[in-house]
Amino acid sequence: MKPDTICGVNAVAALFARRPDDVLRLFYLAERCDLAGPWCAGLAAAHRPYRLVPPDEMAKVAGTPHHGGVAAVAKPRVIDFLDYQAPPRLPFLLVLDGLGNPHNLGAIARSAAFFGVRGLLFHEVPGAALPSDAAYRTAEGGLEYLSLWRTRDLPHALAVLTPHYRTVAASLAAEALPPAALPRDRPVALVLGAEESGVSAAVVAACRRTVRIPPVGRVHSLNIAQAAAVLLHALT
Repeated sequence: MKPDTICGVNAVAALFARRPDDVLRLFYLAERCDLAGPWCAGLAAAHRPYRLVPPDEMAKVAGTPHHGGVAAVAKPRVIDFLDYQAPPRLPFLLVLDGLGNPHNLGAIARSAAFFGVRGLLFHEVPGAALPSDAAYRTAEGGLEYLSLWRTRDLPHALAVLTPHYRTVAASLAAEALPPAALPRDRPVALVLGAEESGVSAAVVAACRRTVRIPPVGRVHSLNIAQAAAVLLHALT
């Protein structure tokens, strides 16, 4: 698997805090010397390279001008398949059904970490986004604080999770409940769908409830990352 290039102060700091042994090398600008010093010391002890680079080279190394002055090359995270015999038991589980945009994935992970969510399940279907350079950069470290799982059969996974969670799909349907009306007698597994099509019909059918954000203005839909933040605030 190709290594990840993780850019930005918060994303790189979270990487070193959570997965220091996965860092393969580090690049930084002169203005980040003080910040990078402890990271460089750790890499030196592990006999791994680090280098002060000029701004034009940093943009090339990072693959983006939005690097925040620091970029780390790291081993890609291994995302385990959901264990149907022993599914995770968390206070709240976030589930993504075919979300395609890595920037939206990063923004959702950032919100999830902000609201204390600890686990994220991906429906691994063609075109679905998984952690990537863009997602890590947008997440501002959020992905490092989430346990990650994947499944290729989300309806079956939700059936496995239903005894432990109230499975809830985000929906625009009029009959979907507002967040305040959702029973809170058990942990919630919230399913968010793809940007254009939403949660697939088979996945909605596998959930016990649907939830929606009631619009009060002239626009009746939100970007999926915005909707995620609103629902996470309401349900965590």
